[in-house]
Amino acid sequence: MALLGRGRDDVLAVWRRAVGLGWPIAVQQTLNTLMRTVDVVVTGLFSPAAVAAVGLADLYAQLPLRIGLGLGTGAIALSSQDTGRGADLDRDRAVSQALLIGFLCGLPLVAVGLLAAPSLIAVLGAETEVVTLGGAYLTLVFVAAPVRIVGLVGARALQGTGDTRTPMYVNGTANVCNILLTVSLGLGISVAPDLGIVGVGLATAVSRTLEAVAVVGAIASERTPPGLTRPRDPTITRQLIAVSVPNFAEGMSTSLANFPFNALLLLFGTEVNAAYHIGRRIYQQLTGPIYRSLSTVASIVVGQTVGEDDPAGARFAARAILVLGTVTMGVSGVVLVVAAAPLAGVFTSDAATRAYAVEFTRVFGVSMLFFGVFFPLSGALRGAGDTRTPFYARFLGTVVFMLAGSYLLAITLGYGLPGVYVGIVLSYVCWAAVVAAGFRWGNWLETAASMIDERAEAEGETGPGRS
Repeated sequence: MALLGRGRDDVLAVWRRAVGLGWPIAVQQTLNTLMRTVDVVVTGLFSPAAVAAVGLADLYAQLPLRIGLGLGTGAIALSSQDTGRGADLDRDRAVSQALLIGFLCGLPLVAVGLLAAPSLIAVLGAETEVVTLGGAYLTLVFVAAPVRIVGLVGARALQGTGDTRTPMYVNGTANVCNILLTVSLGLGISVAPDLGIVGVGLATAVSRTLEAVAVVGAIASERTPPGLTRPRDPTITRQLIAVSVPNFAEGMSTSLANFPFNALLLLFGTEVNAAYHIGRRIYQQLTGPIYRSLSTVASIVVGQTVGEDDPAGARFAARAILVLGTVTMGVSGVVLVVAAAPLAGVFTSDAATRAYAVEFTRVFGVSMLFFGVFFPLSGALRGAGDTRTPFYARFLGTVVFMLAGSYLLAITLGYGLPGVYVGIVLSYVCWAAVVAAGFRWGNWLETAASMIDERAEAEGETGPGRS
């Protein structure tokens, strides 16, 4: 611990703060995953066409999700920095403007959903029944896009102030509502109508609306630190967009890469492709809540600390969370490697698919150590307002190694699936290496200071410790 530049007590204090902030986020992420799992299980009871319809519609549903996460990154950066420097008015304006921008960004998707949802499914080459079902489901998802984005942005804005429990309560309640409505409306339980896939989509729309109303209500109330105010500061708007766009591009680059990568896997057979998704589901279910909470906590702590005009403290806190992340994710990786066989057996009884799923799960297990580096450091950089470095990391790792590298090794050089495994691991190594270099040699602290000074100057203020 002395390697971090401070004593053991300082490191433990950061870890206690990280755990205190992080456990509600981990619970929230677990409930999100559970909700999605229930949707898939219920849809699977209808027909294979219904499963395919939801799967294809979810490709487009990534758009409002990525918009919300991108704007949420901007909201958490600005709200954490302004919370740290005690600039309540700037914080409230940042939160209010992020919510308004998010809602407006969702409106065009409503029009697309109402006018062109079936066409979007048909263009993927789906059969008539899948187009009909997928179009109905996607229409409801896109109609709910503005409230979906508002819910994501509002939750992250609250997290930036250090309040991670309110988003957990709001999101948890919405997810329970979603699960109950999915089961009742999808299957026609008791007095509920049997709406099939439309019921599943309607459950999502209703629960996301309730979530948005609840999170905005919480922000407007006196029970949470931020409040709503008239959004009129162009400096804040510009900074929100500047921070959010690279994060949106980061998420979309990963989502779009899934198309050619799945095509590559299909060259080795359906069992291999299914096994990849099983392995991916296993690691996301078991470790996703951990690494996502580490990333968010790092954003909160670093953002608030740079807002307090303590750059050395921000760097130290990020390093302490990095150590916690590498230890936690390293242990998680060992669990995945050791327990790969029984975990894969939960998802499939097909011998060939299970064998491949064990291999993919172990590949992801080996990669967890690099997750333990990437997510804490990328979260720290985002908290300071640097969203470009994490974007470069994921774009390079995904395109150069996961796509090009896997194809080169597996197909061109003839190594087969082991080449794909190496490409996957190398992509995560690249993620970790690029953000580590950006953290070590980048100007993220200067970026944070510049953003804070710009907002303070716009309000005729002097930032903490500045003249």
